[in-house]
Amino acid sequence: MTFRISDSVTVPGDKSITHRALMLAACAQGDSRLSRLLPGQDCRSTAAVLRALGCDVPEPPADGGEIIVRGRGMDAWRAAAAPLDCGNSGTTARLMMGLLASRPFGSTLTGDASLRGRPMRRITEPLERMGARFRDLESPGRLPVEVTGGALTPLDYTSPKASAQIKSAVLLAGLGAEVPVSVTEPILSRDHTERMLASLGAPARFEHVEGGVRAVLGAWAGPLPPLELRVPGDPSSAAFLAALALLADTGELRITGVCANPTRTGFFTIARKMMGLVAWERGRSEGGEPVSDVVVRPSKLRAVTIGGEDIPAAIDEIPVLAVLAARAEGETRITGAGELRVKESDRIAAIVTALRAVGAQAEELEDGLVVVGSDHPLRGRVATHGDHRIAMAFGVLGALPGNEIEVDDPECAAVSYPRFWEVLRGLTGGRGS
Repeated sequence: MTFRISDSVTVPGDKSITHRALMLAACAQGDSRLSRLLPGQDCRSTAAVLRALGCDVPEPPADGGEIIVRGRGMDAWRAAAAPLDCGNSGTTARLMMGLLASRPFGSTLTGDASLRGRPMRRITEPLERMGARFRDLESPGRLPVEVTGGALTPLDYTSPKASAQIKSAVLLAGLGAEVPVSVTEPILSRDHTERMLASLGAPARFEHVEGGVRAVLGAWAGPLPPLELRVPGDPSSAAFLAALALLADTGELRITGVCANPTRTGFFTIARKMMGLVAWERGRSEGGEPVSDVVVRPSKLRAVTIGGEDIPAAIDEIPVLAVLAARAEGETRITGAGELRVKESDRIAAIVTALRAVGAQAEELEDGLVVVGSDHPLRGRVATHGDHRIAMAFGVLGALPGNEIEVDDPECAAVSYPRFWEVLRGLTGGRGS
């Protein structure tokens, strides 16, 4: 059976930018107008936490329509009456630690069982150097954590790894405390925080230095001005639809208005290395971010080696890259992705187990995996462990003619892509979980 794809689609607003837009709008003085926010569960957690702190932040609407955040500056924030529930969102917990580090009151951050098992010490350690205090209420280095904020001192921090969450937490702490900060990392991680702060007039920049890249926020006497932002499409969400198009037999798929920030487009770079036909068209700039359409055509994929500097810009897309590898010619090897062990699930173990469950050949490495491609039909049931990216990756694989794959928890895709299954069925003539 031939599978033809021929369509033009949009994807939800970028999750990373949505989190930051809501937070910065709540820090600002004045009415911010935001549209195309991601209405997923993680971003709703950020909005709910900000409301609990007294901020006027509406729910991101399901249709991507405009909301108005009525910012009154961070001095108007107040202590929450109960622990701040971050749900399953590591971005909410870690970036809010940075913002709360400068507030003159105590807060407790918690989350669901998955989030409570994920490491937080990498965030609290640099913030403690600035003067914030943290108390682990149950397990060391894990949520729930009590944050006691106040006056902070400047910080010049060298991060042991490229991490946008570490970097952003420190920059946001400096913003709230009005002190200069810098973070040096070995490779540039996603830089949405720096871009958004700079677009609002804050003295934020990055510079290449010996041993890596340094993000800097100079002395700043806020408050921030309000935002006017239309959030570009999420490249991580676009990756799943692009994978479907790459694995089709004929046709073309255009995904419009996608964030083309180089720190986020690693999936598409790697897909090209696999001989995937991927093109960026109609480039423009929106809200300090590059935006383009992505045009993807069916391709005869070849195995590649992925590691080192490939990983930071593609860390969230490793599940769908593994799916592509299962259909590529040869053996794909992914290393340097040990961070996946502490995502929503142990993604390395979960991906390998899922590939084996449907009949693909895969091997687990300490910091990655090896996948051997084939063209034989894949059938079986996949355990997602509540991980939205594993659910969507294997949903794509299961939607291909000849494959019969059941995803155990399709609803978890709503964390980042609430209409994913509806869109998938529309592109495949009804196939998909």
